[in-house]
Amino acid sequence: MCAVAASEVALEPSVQQFIDTPRKMLIGGQWVTSESGKTFEVYNPSTDQIISHAQAADKADVDKAVKAARQAFDNGPWTKMSPAERGRIIWKIGDLIMDYQEELAQLESLDNGKPISIARAADVPLASEMFQYMAGWATKLNGTQIGITVPYAPGAEWHAYTRREPVGVCGQIIPWNFPLLMAAWKLAPALACGNTVVMKLAEETPLSGLKLAEIMQEAGVPDGVVNIITGFGEEAGAPIAAHPQVDKIAFTGSTEVGRLIVDAAKGNLKKVSLELGGKSPNIVLADADLEKTIPGAANAIFFNHGQCCAAGSRLFVHESIYDEVVEGVADFARNMKMGPGLDPETQMGPLVSRTQFDRVTGFLDSGKSQGARDAADGGRMDREGYFVKPTVLVDVKDDMEVFQEEIFGPVVTASKFSDLDEDLIKRANDTVFGLASGIWTQDIGKAHKLASQIRAGTVWVNCYNIFDAALPFGGYKQSGWGREMGEQVLNNYTECKAVTVAL
Repeated sequence: MCAVAASEVALEPSVQQFIDTPRKMLIGGQWVTSESGKTFEVYNPSTDQIISHAQAADKADVDKAVKAARQAFDNGPWTKMSPAERGRIIWKIGDLIMDYQEELAQLESLDNGKPISIARAADVPLASEMFQYMAGWATKLNGTQIGITVPYAPGAEWHAYTRREPVGVCGQIIPWNFPLLMAAWKLAPALACGNTVVMKLAEETPLSGLKLAEIMQEAGVPDGVVNIITGFGEEAGAPIAAHPQVDKIAFTGSTEVGRLIVDAAKGNLKKVSLELGGKSPNIVLADADLEKTIPGAANAIFFNHGQCCAAGSRLFVHESIYDEVVEGVADFARNMKMGPGLDPETQMGPLVSRTQFDRVTGFLDSGKSQGARDAADGGRMDREGYFVKPTVLVDVKDDMEVFQEEIFGPVVTASKFSDLDEDLIKRANDTVFGLASGIWTQDIGKAHKLASQIRAGTVWVNCYNIFDAALPFGGYKQSGWGREMGEQVLNNYTECKAVTVAL
């Protein structure tokens, strides 16, 4: 049975004050309440207790935020600043994030339920890194001179070149699984390219994003350049996606909601980028180093409680080592320390909400009713909060819901294969998603060949969940459109203009 952690980190006084104060939204450089006066409750998923209140934005608030962003883009100082000036401000945001590292980590852990050790080591530093990486791109958005020949204008000379220009007002909607990091992934490139932003935070986890908004003000981001609102999808997210003055929408979340975003965006044909769901294959070949593979495969699914779009949720293991790998992953699961995110010994906290708890446990019930068996003593945990123990399902058939559907929880299905052949490739790719994948082998030739055959935006070899601001991230098929991070993300936030001058 999973061990249970006990003692929690004491909240910093500044964190306690932050959550005790009803939170407002940042619109046009001012902290404001919703036009309707409505608020909503923010819960601690470890206890199912209310910890704070946030503003419930609706269309009127979105209109205000878009107007502020439009004004800042069309007339404000941001687009008129030199790229170097913008870059310095964006870099400073990254510096300040690390200055507030403990405060942000505690807010993230309290609000989302993730272990504070992970928030300190991964979420906060990676968010800082994203701003500082993108700060460098602010001065490197270069066009290209192109030599052209025009057949119907013989003898004429031309000077032709391209310019990369900001898209304009960017609507951004982020999820609850990595609240601070997802805000950084969206905001940093948009700002580096010279855009202005209206961002809606996830209603389950608004706290770290609101603190980030304070940090951006402190860094010197001009009024109206970044507008941060809180609220629910139908009332606040949908109006952003449909707004005629929003030039681009970026969304991270479920594929189901992604389709709604696309539908809403068609009114003014705004640019759309989507980072959506996944059901990623994690393939263990017969020659894999099991000392590294077993913990690697376990962390591929149990990291962030399985609430990760790239989670290695379908484990394919060669039949010669299947029993050893499955028992190793199950033993890893049984020994994980469960508890509140603020406990420094916690390795897995609660799921983010009652809704998510019901979703994950519903899939477990479905899998067991169809014949799957849990090898790790996982499932519901009998305590307050939204706790589900890490679960390893065996005796799984490829047509089961738990094999096909994104569960978004600490649940992995384990399946055997006999040969590295077309049948394995077909099974690995037999999903509507194509976000990530893993390969474990000591044969580099097999690794490269298999990597080229998997239909996914990321392939990790002898590792999993390795992220860097310079690496593009995104998916094939119904896992989305476009890429986050790396140089490729700049395509989401710039327009390419061709200029031709007759000499």
